[in-house]
Amino acid sequence: MDATVWIALWAVLFLASHLIISSSAVRPRLINAVGEQPYLGIYSLIAFATLGPLIYEFARNKHAGPLLWALRAVPPFRELAWLLMLTALILLVGSFITPNPGTMGAPAAGLEPRGLLKITRHPAFVGFTLFGIAHMLMNGRAGDVIFFGLFPVLGIIGGMHQDRRKIRELGDRYRQFVAKTSFVPFAALIGGRVRWAGNDMPWAAIGVGVVLTVAIVALHPMIFGGHPLG
Repeated sequence: MDATVWIALWAVLFLASHLIISSSAVRPRLINAVGEQPYLGIYSLIAFATLGPLIYEFARNKHAGPLLWALRAVPPFRELAWLLMLTALILLVGSFITPNPGTMGAPAAGLEPRGLLKITRHPAFVGFTLFGIAHMLMNGRAGDVIFFGLFPVLGIIGGMHQDRRKIRELGDRYRQFVAKTSFVPFAALIGGRVRWAGNDMPWAAIGVGVVLTVAIVALHPMIFGGHPLG
């Protein structure tokens, strides 16, 4: 089969298995049958069994398939891609620094949004989404679009799934947190549901994000080859 078809096949298998095993219909039954830790082991095994071949196939056949768009040489899009990458890294770093009641295993306390959570209640998922969009802008071949398109798909679905799971676990307390915040960046601030304060500025995440962006620009050609967003 064509390399693009293989990439698409493994992408569909990874996405389908991820959604099925973590769904509200399957996840509770598996946990009841085997326990929480064995479930996590099964989940990780299935994810590795599909994600591993996907990464392998993509690494062997980067830029496979027909060209859908060519924006890498267009300055505004190239600069937009770098801005998205910088934002993605800041959000990903900030997701580790700012305690998030929406994450798996997070305590029920601390449901008042602060810091990055006033921008989006799911900084990690939004970061993955922006990472994928940035790479899709700079890589317009069909195989690249399929591979990097997984990131925004999983980011959006993951955030929605996490909200539903936390509402089942915490009920009205998490519903109130959802009502105060937004998944879409800045929507809660623009809508007046939260107010930004000086101590909300994520200076540490911004600093680390800038350093990581500079490091990626310098090291990407040596580690992955080609353009830093390729």
